[in-house]
Amino acid sequence: MSTPTRPSDNYSPLYFLGSLGAGGLSVTFFMYLFMWVPHKGIPVPTFEHIWAALTTGGPLQQAAILIAWAGIAFFVFLNLKYLIWNLNAFSAFKKTDAYQKLRNSNAETTITAMPLAMAMTINGLFVAGLAFVPGLWSIVEYLFPLAMIAFGLVGILALNIIGDFLGRVLTKGGVFDVTAHNSFAQLTPAFALSMVGVGFAAPAAMSQSTVTVGIALVLSTFFSVAAALYMVVAMITAFNSMLHHGTAKESGPTLMVIVPIMTILGITFLRQSHGLHVTFEAHGSTADSLMLLSRLLTVQVIFLMLGLLVLRRQGYFKEFVFGPKTSPGSYALVCPGVALSVMLQFWLNKGLVAAGVVDKYSLAFWLISVLAVAFQVAMIALVLRLNKQHFGYSSSDKKNVAVPAE
Repeated sequence: MSTPTRPSDNYSPLYFLGSLGAGGLSVTFFMYLFMWVPHKGIPVPTFEHIWAALTTGGPLQQAAILIAWAGIAFFVFLNLKYLIWNLNAFSAFKKTDAYQKLRNSNAETTITAMPLAMAMTINGLFVAGLAFVPGLWSIVEYLFPLAMIAFGLVGILALNIIGDFLGRVLTKGGVFDVTAHNSFAQLTPAFALSMVGVGFAAPAAMSQSTVTVGIALVLSTFFSVAAALYMVVAMITAFNSMLHHGTAKESGPTLMVIVPIMTILGITFLRQSHGLHVTFEAHGSTADSLMLLSRLLTVQVIFLMLGLLVLRRQGYFKEFVFGPKTSPGSYALVCPGVALSVMLQFWLNKGLVAAGVVDKYSLAFWLISVLAVAFQVAMIALVLRLNKQHFGYSSSDKKNVAVPAE
């Protein structure tokens, strides 16, 4: 009789992306509340705003709130579940020869998926607190410093991992395999840094304390600029390798990692702009926001088309999503869809509607909203599919062994 196994038993730090994707989906449900529940005088809706809308709103609004609550609760739970599983699995993985091999290869940067997932969890817990905890806003000024400490610790962890990698490859010639750099897998550190940056930007947009806002602006700028610099360098060198050697098939989904990074940086810039406006009277226009979001969305669409083109030509979905093979890197497919869903909501509400291009609740408004929800629903289905593939037991054979990521 064959022994029951799971692809996830062949551990890779890329499984932290499973926790990340679930956390991202919780944010897509919060967008319902953020954009559709009135919260005058406060940057984000709280439990009190949501409850008032639930008890006095129409059937459609009530349904949207109930769906949002259920979605936030479920995906924050999955986020925490897979984060804890990954931390335990990674602790055991560190004691193996495979870990030492990973630390001396290009794939060392996949470890930054850990602080990336941790930062997402902090964001997810804040979202859950706003949605479910009565009176949270009354103590939020005490929570912001604690949140910044948490993001600071995660940021230090990410910088240490990146420092170990760069210190090794930049001081010892020939240890970085350029031929295996034929994907955007090396952009994971930039992704992690940007997630820390957007976390720091939250107090910049929401706090009433000038000191808190100032510190948040400086730290969010540091991590966001660091992410952008790392992203540009990694992209240029990776493109060179891909042009010479083609795109690594298993790492094909990383071609679209630019999509979530653009969403994160876009939210960071909007939060910073709001904080500068409210606290320091630096006024930006709605047209500025519209153009910023439109440019970032354009970058996302271009890299989405590029990634899907390569994945289709390589038959990635047929083999790794709907076929017999598994790869932990498949979880990277969730991030672009989640990011596009969130970006479309911001582009519509903080761009088109705010600038007067589209009327709220008009036909055009709902068409774009439906597109955002469609991306969300597709990613929910993908997450459930991947979780079943990677964490479900099956008879051990070659088809069900996870392919190591490069």
